[in-house]
Amino acid sequence: MERSLVELESIIRDTICKVCTDRTVDGQFGLEEPSHCALFRLFPQVAQAIQSVKSDDIQQYLDAIRRNVCAVCADQASDQSCETRLQVQCALDAYLLLVVDAIEEATGKTFDLQGIGAAGASSGAIPGVPGGSAVQIRS
Repeated sequence: MERSLVELESIIRDTICKVCTDRTVDGQFGLEEPSHCALFRLFPQVAQAIQSVKSDDIQQYLDAIRRNVCAVCADQASDQSCETRLQVQCALDAYLLLVVDAIEEATGKTFDLQGIGAAGASSGAIPGVPGGSAVQIRS
């Protein structure tokens, strides 16, 4: 199923923004500068990177994000480290599983969330997803 970038961004906003920890109590965007959200600042690259992967292995999605999105993000240092990512302040990194699942579902693919442990990532809770896991790959 083909979706426009505008449609995909709307789907992601509906999915991610309502569970994002950067929201205020009344549901408003909580970052001082909305443009600091890498997920939406670089959304065309995010969507392209996710759609370029044909796998149920989250590591392949993570590799595509690091190669095609993080590599052009102003927050990533020349040694590929990212203080924003390390401090769990990057919405793209923090909600990667939800973003991948929402884009793949919107374009007709079902992402197998059960295979996440096989990717070798450490896990933690994803806000708003009972039993969900967050990917925290430190590079």
